[in-house]
Amino acid sequence: MPSILPDGDPVPSDGALPESAIDGLGTRPFGFYVHVPFCVTRCGYCDFNTYTAAELGPGASRDSYAETVIAEIRMARRVLGDVDLPAETVFFGGGTPTLLPPGDLGRILGAIEAEFGLAGGVEVTTEANPESVDEAYLGRLREAGFNRMSYGMQSAREHVLATLDRTHTPGRVPQVAEWTRAAGFEHVNLDLIYGTPGERDEDWLASLDAALAVRPDHVSAYALIVEEGTRLAARVRRGELAAPDDDAMADRYAMADERLSAHGLSWYEISNWAAGPAARCRHNLLYWTGADWWGAGPGAHSHVGGTRWWNVKHPAAYAARLDERVTPAHAREVLGAEDRRIERIMLEVRLADGCPADLLDDAAVERLIADGLLDRQAYDIGRACLTPRGRLLADAVVRDLT
Repeated sequence: MPSILPDGDPVPSDGALPESAIDGLGTRPFGFYVHVPFCVTRCGYCDFNTYTAAELGPGASRDSYAETVIAEIRMARRVLGDVDLPAETVFFGGGTPTLLPPGDLGRILGAIEAEFGLAGGVEVTTEANPESVDEAYLGRLREAGFNRMSYGMQSAREHVLATLDRTHTPGRVPQVAEWTRAAGFEHVNLDLIYGTPGERDEDWLASLDAALAVRPDHVSAYALIVEEGTRLAARVRRGELAAPDDDAMADRYAMADERLSAHGLSWYEISNWAAGPAARCRHNLLYWTGADWWGAGPGAHSHVGGTRWWNVKHPAAYAARLDERVTPAHAREVLGAEDRRIERIMLEVRLADGCPADLLDDAAVERLIADGLLDRQAYDIGRACLTPRGRLLADAVVRDLT
């Protein structure tokens, strides 16, 4: 959840949405995102809207956080009316959601179920750091209805973890994965980062092999981005660390795709590989395909029917607004038809299934096919799909298409 909030239009104090957003509600997939903004320490590369205990300040507390989020869930029900709207996915992100007691996470999930219902086969995910859970904690989460865990592994090399300011040891991940399976979780994702200063090809391959050794059914691999305002950016600026190298990043991505594919994990989005459709992150697919979701928590973003809004950033301001029974939304935007078309292209072209050809300019597509970035056969049957080379240059492809 990015820490910088964009500008936008004012939101009514009761959070009411325009008719254009409500129209069709219930005919599109619907999910919930719950942002938990607490961390033990701040990683040097992270610019998410998170707070350590020292940074939190007065007016916000982990102890009361669950009740505050539940108040927003109840507000969401009032705003969205009485439309039958069971959540197909619920995703707890952060921060480190598992710094809250499992009972608190369970109560939040229970509030979503009480207000909206949970669809049959609902996907319920929480992110976690490997050191933030143990066997008993995972057992309680599973009893509460969670069925998917996503762990921030990042690397299997201690010197890479140290550069990222990660606090877990590489050996923690296999232990946690074993506990997760023993608790009965259906799906396990591992997040990896490549391109950290000082990381070598052999380090990255070792991380991929260590991740595969614990048999996850989903792996996310992200190129390191040096975000302004982070400790990592300051170190790069001072010359203490080298900036990530684009050629090395491309090589590491190719290594990841080759290694993961060889072990039965197929890419379905540029940075995500899964062991078949059932293992794909259905919640993220809501984002990538323009479905509806409500984001609860400070700084959380929501989207319903072409209207996007985002909550105030600080936990204290967020709690104060809900105490006053007014929307915690900071601002919003209503997307026009052209905005929605461009957004579909930006997101869907990153998927293995691509985006519909009728959204695109034929001349631009033909140029990209000639350059080897889009697949000719897919386009002939109505889809614009990236080639392997196109995946490496996806941002440039999107610029040409939009």
